Amino acid sequence: MIKSYSSRRQAVALGVFLLSLAAPGCRRRDKKIRVQQTDEDMPTLASVIQMGDPKAESQLLNGFYNIESNTWRWTMGKFAVALRPPRNASVKGATLHLKFVLPEAVLSKIKTTSISAKVGTVTLSPETYTQPGEFDYSREVDPKLLSGEVVNVEFNMDKFLTAGMVESRELGVIATSIGFEAK
Repeated sequence: MIKSYSSRRQAVALGVFLLSLAAPGCRRRDKKIRVQQTDEDMPTLASVIQMGDPKAESQLLNGFYNIESNTWRWTMGKFAVALRPPRNASVKGATLHLKFVLPEAVLSKIKTTSISAKVGTVTLSPETYTQPGEFDYSREVDPKLLSGEVVNVEFNMDKFLTAGMVESRELGVIATSIGFEAK
């Protein structure tokens, strides 16, 4: 009986000892782990946005609907993006491109539309469209407007389908890409 009492006592002592070692570890699990973003995790701004790329979502400031057919998005009558100027654009300038489709379903209702862009505080000349099809609204951008790490570009259509004309959404054009081309 003494051996059994001694064995039990040793077993209890061993159990208490093991619990004391495990207890700090258990408490650590209750602490919140902080995950810090590294430079590799930070999203980088692109100079050209492909509308079918979900990673580009953060650069679409307003006026865009969800991706459709994995390649394009409907816009509203006004829409804006944030773009990274290409390398040396602050010295050489760049060309802004909005590649889009103007569908017959939209044009048959509005007959004609003009699209203009505003880079920073400068409005670029508009272009008028009277036929359906694929287009590239492109304008030269002055180097002075392309300094810094990000440039906001706002597009404006003078005519578009207001909500309720064809469906519940306001519809402008079908955008496929927007970006700067280095000179």
